[in-house]
Amino acid sequence: MDVIVGEKDKVLIIGATGYLGRRLVKASMDLGHPTFVLYRPEVASDAEKVQMLIGFKMQGATLLQGSLDDHNSLVSALRQVDVVVSAVAGNHLRHAVLEQLKLIEAIKEVGTIKRFFPSEFGMDVDRMEHAIPPGAYVFTDKRVVRRAIEKANIPYTYISANCCAGYFLAALAQLGHFMPPTDHALIYGDGDKKCIWVDEDDMATYAMMAVDDPRALNKTLYLRPRGNILTQMEVVHTWEKIIGKELKKTFVSQDEWLSSIDKVAPPLQIGVAHLYQIFYHGDLEFEVEGPHGVDSNDLYPNHKYVTAEAYLKRFA
Repeated sequence: MDVIVGEKDKVLIIGATGYLGRRLVKASMDLGHPTFVLYRPEVASDAEKVQMLIGFKMQGATLLQGSLDDHNSLVSALRQVDVVVSAVAGNHLRHAVLEQLKLIEAIKEVGTIKRFFPSEFGMDVDRMEHAIPPGAYVFTDKRVVRRAIEKANIPYTYISANCCAGYFLAALAQLGHFMPPTDHALIYGDGDKKCIWVDEDDMATYAMMAVDDPRALNKTLYLRPRGNILTQMEVVHTWEKIIGKELKKTFVSQDEWLSSIDKVAPPLQIGVAHLYQIFYHGDLEFEVEGPHGVDSNDLYPNHKYVTAEAYLKRFA
């Protein structure tokens, strides 16, 4: 059946030129949504981002100039769409999560937005109140945004995407690296805690499939591709099988890992804390339950996600 674009919700992507944002734009258009991209005026001085924006436009997206610091521009953009998906930076390198509070005020004023997806795409922040510093502030700020959304009675979907393949899987979870090692790997503890490794294109596709899905309304959508719920050791063994070589392994105790926080640069200290949560504390080892959570396997069982093995084969 042909997709009739007019029947699809109009989607505004904020943070569209970022690491995940560009994938959200593509997924939105691939699924037939009229797609709008908000870009800041200062982007005009960034040749790479300008070319990306023009690429979006040539593929059918509508470009809207505006900024989270310009309330009137936000209101103008919001009046043209049905759904807002935010991908503002919220990581250890650039953190703009709380700037979304300005967006929430504009959404409240407009009053016609059917669904808001705040910038999350990581671990479920409401399960991370016990997180250790310095990584805890990322979760804290995202919880502030969640509570503001709920207080304003804005319809929402929170995407708990767990671990980006490009940041975690690509290097077998080696801090500060983004290609798999070929000789040696650090193993956290016994390497036996489960992690959920998700390709970024799949993250974007799952999110955009949920845009007009009533089953995900006012819920947290957990992205949990079954074949990618693997321990670090399972991922390492998968890579060893691909390259036909056994890696040397150094097993790092919890105390050794935590003591390394002060030995790395501040941005990486947050990475150390997050890796502790996943691979020592086991914060991804839970089952989706309760009325406020839905599992991607239940909602979208036919989606052909990228497996961890297929992802790692790209590097072989």
